[in-house]
Amino acid sequence: MKPVVKLLFVLICSFAMYFSVTKSADASYAVIDAETGRLLSGNNAHAQLPIASLTKMWTAFVVIENSNLDDEVVISREAALSEGSSIYLEPGEKITVETLLYGLMLRSGNDAAYALAEHTGGSFEGFVDLMNEKATFYGLNNTFFTNPSGLHHDLHLSSAYDTAMMLKVALENDTFRKIATTVNYKSIEKNNVTWQNKHRLVQEQNGAVAGKTGFTKAAGRTLATYFEKEDKKVIVVTLRESNDWQVHKQLANYVFSQYDVVTVAKKGNYKTIEDITVTLSKPIKLLLNKQEEDEVKNVLHFSRNKENKNGIWHVFLNNENIYSTRVTLK
Repeated sequence: MKPVVKLLFVLICSFAMYFSVTKSADASYAVIDAETGRLLSGNNAHAQLPIASLTKMWTAFVVIENSNLDDEVVISREAALSEGSSIYLEPGEKITVETLLYGLMLRSGNDAAYALAEHTGGSFEGFVDLMNEKATFYGLNNTFFTNPSGLHHDLHLSSAYDTAMMLKVALENDTFRKIATTVNYKSIEKNNVTWQNKHRLVQEQNGAVAGKTGFTKAAGRTLATYFEKEDKKVIVVTLRESNDWQVHKQLANYVFSQYDVVTVAKKGNYKTIEDITVTLSKPIKLLLNKQEEDEVKNVLHFSRNKENKNGIWHVFLNNENIYSTRVTLK
């Protein structure tokens, strides 16, 4: 017999995680479950800070959603003269969106960011508006962009958590994932030059699958990394962390050692206390530590209106909703 789903709201004592990682005193970091976006660990995870070139993850995602990869971009003088890191674009040069995206993500080209912005948004300013609209749509409430590259501006800010969510959302796009996970890319359009991914952990291919590096004098070192180990997937973001390579590995390894993928509810039909059958089309699997496994509660929200055949299945932990999915009612 399937278990009865009851509406439960249980207050559970909070559980703090302590582990040995050397972090800069003013650093901010977030570790999230890459499947659900749940914050697993963090320090000042929602503090607004400059994120430097981690911005380019969102730039790439917005470009991919609003352009064709084979679109040909004519490089403007303004794009070619962009300040900072470059893939050495020339005014009047014609190059595809796809090649520019690889130059953006692997080599962090500010000139590529500018050219892509002009092409996709119709203007530099138009593209920045698109970036902010997308950020609002995805609930990145501590994020505001003023440019597509991450060059410092007092108002160009995000948070470690929001930035981790940027990478989570972007990785759901197959084209972004293909580009972001590439270690080496040979650019035929740029005289067969081979671009190597600047992300050292992605180069090593030892659990780090994708990510982005960043640095400005104001932001310090910024780093985003997507890790996989067996069926566990996490995203780590650090801001103002000078020892970021080591900290990312330590944070990911800690989560992998302390958390397991747990089946919270199996696929199938469930009978509720209202004599209504709920159909869960796929199992709910979450990344949980040992204590959390015993504390999660399934909560079903539905209307008593018989015409409404849908409900929302929630999973609560410490009175916080950590997962939701739509279900069918019979």
